[in-house]
Amino acid sequence: MMLITFFIVVFGLMAIEARRASRNERTQRARGGIEPAADMSTYRAMQFAYPGAFAAMLLEAALRGAPSRGAIAIGACVFLGAKSLKWWAIVALGSGWTFRVIVVPGASLVRSGPYRFLRHPNYVAVAGELIGVALMTGAAVAGPVTTAVFAALMVRRVIVEERALDAARLEVGASKRR
Repeated sequence: MMLITFFIVVFGLMAIEARRASRNERTQRARGGIEPAADMSTYRAMQFAYPGAFAAMLLEAALRGAPSRGAIAIGACVFLGAKSLKWWAIVALGSGWTFRVIVVPGASLVRSGPYRFLRHPNYVAVAGELIGVALMTGAAVAGPVTTAVFAALMVRRVIVEERALDAARLEVGASKRR
């Protein structure tokens, strides 16, 4: 029963986030947003790896059995903290929060909310989500493996984001000099 609850919570929240991201992607494109081609392979991998990581952890839990109540409680706290950080970032970015890297030339960099303290709080939150679910499910193998794989994808994604933001700043600067 607990695994079903975890499944509903994890994938239910993921569905809510996906709908919001999709709406925001349309908004960003309507504002002239540019999606760097360099992100396509990383984005496609993340589309499968993110839900796949949680599915693998839940599957391992189904095969291994439930972890201790302490591990479940700690994992739930980590997951709740991570989701709180993620939604703080989502609210701070407003329509700028998407699953894809879409940069609107001339848009100012968000420096409010968690962005006052962290350059990429959403990715910190995603790592926390993965760690939290790994603890809640007792996924001793799938947890660390999928978290490491997704962390590598997030590093690639941050590089693409930073390059896209730099390119947009350079483009805006060049157009101001003309």
